[in-house]
Amino acid sequence: MKTYYHLLLFVFFGAFFASCSTDVEMYTDYKDVAIIYGLLNYQSDTNYIKITRAFCGTNDDPINAHEVALIADSSNYPGKLETRLVELKSTIGSQYEPTGREFVLDTMTIHDKEEGTFYSPDQKIYYTTEQLNASNNGSRYKYRLKVVKPDGDTVTAQTTMVGDEEFRILSGSANFQLGHTNAMGKIVFRADGMASLYDVKVRFNYSEQHVGEEMKWKHISRSFGTKTIDKYLLEEGTENTYYLQYSLNWLFNALESAIGSDTVVDGNHPNVVRHIGSFVISISAGGDDMSMYYSANQAQLNSPMSLVSLYTNIDGGYGLFSSRTTVEKTVKLTLFATRDLYSVTAWGFREQ
Repeated sequence: MKTYYHLLLFVFFGAFFASCSTDVEMYTDYKDVAIIYGLLNYQSDTNYIKITRAFCGTNDDPINAHEVALIADSSNYPGKLETRLVELKSTIGSQYEPTGREFVLDTMTIHDKEEGTFYSPDQKIYYTTEQLNASNNGSRYKYRLKVVKPDGDTVTAQTTMVGDEEFRILSGSANFQLGHTNAMGKIVFRADGMASLYDVKVRFNYSEQHVGEEMKWKHISRSFGTKTIDKYLLEEGTENTYYLQYSLNWLFNALESAIGSDTVVDGNHPNVVRHIGSFVISISAGGDDMSMYYSANQAQLNSPMSLVSLYTNIDGGYGLFSSRTTVEKTVKLTLFATRDLYSVTAWGFREQ
């Protein structure tokens, strides 16, 4: 008898990732299929990996995948699987070799998952608090995941760590301009040698105080979206320095929407005073496997009626095992942007 598999893939990207198709249907003889999602980050003190299994029904006993997904036992393996990470290192272009570091992952249960496609609020996840490495004096690191299932079969995956010393934000200031303009500004960064997927975000922080009230911090932010590296512009005369463009009037348009009618009524006795805070640029970078996974999901979203292969780098299962990292830089607004901001007297921005 054939079995009807439902591989309900986790919406795992969060802010960094776009949403993906949630089910894949396969007819095959029954077997245990592991579903694994993990994004390693050397900057984190704890790294988490989600390990579950596909649930199924038969042709004679079909199931509603969305109903079964809400049952924890349908996705979780019983007990704790033997799961470990093996560290490998390559020095100045040499082959990757084990460093001797190998550690077993433990399990924990989180209790605050919001309601959604899968069971909640409790979720079992695997984790390690071992310090992971990305790069060091020309050396690069990989991690190989090994999972032994209850039937004795082994599921493996490996990823090169993202986190090149060269990966950094080069922009030293943020320029904006009041009024209608077609002029463009640039955010410049040096790419990571092991990353091919990037997400750029900016955040403008400012303080606000109404008469008789305490000062409050507020912000406006913008994400430029997740893009593969080829969607950014290469700085002329460089090999790995890229930039994106933004409209110089974005900040003023965004502030106008945020402040709305909450403006100064009496300039001599202002009812609200604001001060310029920090302007933060944040860039997240994802590995090649993440980029392939993202591109495959985008192809499915753009061509839902076409047959698009599901990308996975899990040997013996499905899912994604990759890495990511984030760099952040606080920059100042240019003198021209600051001058224009103070010129909108109704907004109440003043020098401190």
